[in-house]
Amino acid sequence: MANNTEKNNEQFLDGSLLAQMAQGGAALLRSNAEEVNKLNVFPVPDGDTGDNMRMTIESGIAALEKVNSTDLAEVMQTLSRGMLLGARGNSGVILSQLFAGMAKGFESCEKADANTIGHALTLGVKQAYSSVMTPTEGTILTVARESVEYAVARITGESTIRSFFGDLVKEMHASLNRTPDLLTTLKEAGVVDSGGAGLLYIMDGFNKILNGEEIDAEPVPVIEKKSVLDLTGFTADSEMTYGYCTELLLQLQNSKVDAENFDNNIITEFLCGIGDSVVSFKTGTIVKIHVHTLTPDKVLGFCRQFGEFLTVKIENMSVQHSEIAIEEENKPQEKPAERKKYGMVAVASGKGVADTFLELGVDTIVEGGQTQNPSTNDFLDAFARVNAEHIFVFPNNGNILMAAKQAAEIYTDAKIHVIESKNLGHGYVAICAADFDCDDADAIAEAFTEAMANVTTGNVSPSIRDAELNGVAIKNGDFIGFVGKEMLTSNVDINDTARILVDKMLEDGEKFMLTVFCGKDCTSEARVALENHLADNHADIELYFINGDQDVYPFIFVAE
Repeated sequence: MANNTEKNNEQFLDGSLLAQMAQGGAALLRSNAEEVNKLNVFPVPDGDTGDNMRMTIESGIAALEKVNSTDLAEVMQTLSRGMLLGARGNSGVILSQLFAGMAKGFESCEKADANTIGHALTLGVKQAYSSVMTPTEGTILTVARESVEYAVARITGESTIRSFFGDLVKEMHASLNRTPDLLTTLKEAGVVDSGGAGLLYIMDGFNKILNGEEIDAEPVPVIEKKSVLDLTGFTADSEMTYGYCTELLLQLQNSKVDAENFDNNIITEFLCGIGDSVVSFKTGTIVKIHVHTLTPDKVLGFCRQFGEFLTVKIENMSVQHSEIAIEEENKPQEKPAERKKYGMVAVASGKGVADTFLELGVDTIVEGGQTQNPSTNDFLDAFARVNAEHIFVFPNNGNILMAAKQAAEIYTDAKIHVIESKNLGHGYVAICAADFDCDDADAIAEAFTEAMANVTTGNVSPSIRDAELNGVAIKNGDFIGFVGKEMLTSNVDINDTARILVDKMLEDGEKFMLTVFCGKDCTSEARVALENHLADNHADIELYFINGDQDVYPFIFVAE
């Protein structure tokens, strides 16, 4: 017979147990992230669902390191908040919204039984669905909904949290295996839904920990700095020239201010008066601060009027850091002293693409793209670097759109307009058309959207597996050419692929301009062959070549 402690563990979920289960879920997903990555409908080397979901839940785990509590509501809220800020990719954002809904279900709960857990998960599914403008069945949403409905329906007076999670994981397996029956693209590619698979690994990890099983997983990778801090750069005879890089996380306190409604401009204006490179924004009741100043003591004294510090970092900028640290400190994307009306933020992968956007008037770049989706917090940091009343954001990738929108909902220091640019071509053409003479920000956003309407973006990429899509037979290692989700060609030779793809894109005769972004893997021979083909067959097209230096795609074609 189980002892009283074991019975209690079966009946109630508290904060301590939830933290252990979350760590188990993250560990199991970490071990299988690459497998999830490979569940990509398109056989291109850009699958990142496993990594996005892994980094999302690991952001929540990192937040839990600062919490030592058995209170379920407190732990769940901390886990959810960390995931919200660390969410990457559509799957990561949906996952963070699932946990945010669960956090609402656990409000004021020190612990929860199976019924309460079922209610919280039901709220989580509802919030996850509401986060997607047009929910698609056969995805992570379906796997979450069907498994929660099944587990909740089986709750009885004899149910324990172990029996509940057992039912949940059992149905998740079954629901995941049904996803190809709901989405033709999955069946055609011969895979199950990657987001659903990631969720299954997380919840299976929850279940394994609950049942006392050990999970073998690689530890979270630690990024080693290239060099140690060199303290010899500042001696007894040195003069303070560059000041201190001062970074804080300030928890606003209701005993000092109205934390929820506090006007962060009070802090921003003060920081601009005593330093530069100011980043200051409020998320909930926490203010993130970065400033270069000669008087960090004044920063600390001023900010303590409003709350207490969660973290403090002050570094002497005259001390020599590693090359990476110096590069970060010298980024030319600093907050302007005077607030302007309009600003732009764009996501870019590849130095050439980023430089092109900056030349076109973008204020700051969020580094990312396929296989390296930026997080919600990355967007928040970028917004704070642009001191503008209205900020137009170009995600330039369909899988980054939700993170940008989630950040826009959180950010309060400017009006954020997320332009639904789902690929590089969309963003490039819209940014080229930027005209800020209009006083109506919504009209400008509409003009951006209209500019994208007649753009066609094609991609050339190597294939990573055999497949057949849209009637095109693909072999592992071939080069494939596609527009959106439509596969158009597959060939052994990159030149043949590029030639056929661009011909198909231009065959309607309606496009008069073509921009070619050449990636890291584009050879000079391939570029010359393409240039010759275009000169011979499309001499009437206005043609531009840009060294984009992007990953994954040797060629990206933008036809307008």
